[in-house]
Amino acid sequence: MDYDTFIDQVARRTRTSAERAAALTTAALETLAERLTGGEVLDLAAQVPRPLQDVLKPSPRTEWAERFGAAEFVARVGQRAGVDENTARDGARAVFTTLREAITAGEFDDVVSQLPRDYRAMVEPAMAPGAPLRGGA
Repeated sequence: MDYDTFIDQVARRTRTSAERAAALTTAALETLAERLTGGEVLDLAAQVPRPLQDVLKPSPRTEWAERFGAAEFVARVGQRAGVDENTARDGARAVFTTLREAITAGEFDDVVSQLPRDYRAMVEPAMAPGAPLRGGA
């Protein structure tokens, strides 16, 4: 999946402009990068469109995953994207669903395995039966 398609899918899912979808996508991926181990961030970056790879660059301080729950994830997305909590939550769901389409099933599973249970409301729509998947493991 290319960058424009990724952003268009997030925009469609959030019923917002491409500009807001791009901001939500960047905010969600930056926050996700903080929550994942550095090695997993690199694995994920290898599978997303080029402009999003820059968002997923781990730094020495991100070698270890920060521990924070779904509420903090949504708060960080909202702060970064300059949106309210509901918009941030909907945006995060849309990004996870689009990410599921853009990367291999195995990589998505690796990402999700690093997230605690309270992330389910954001992640499960991407894992629902009939959710579009890209092949591979």
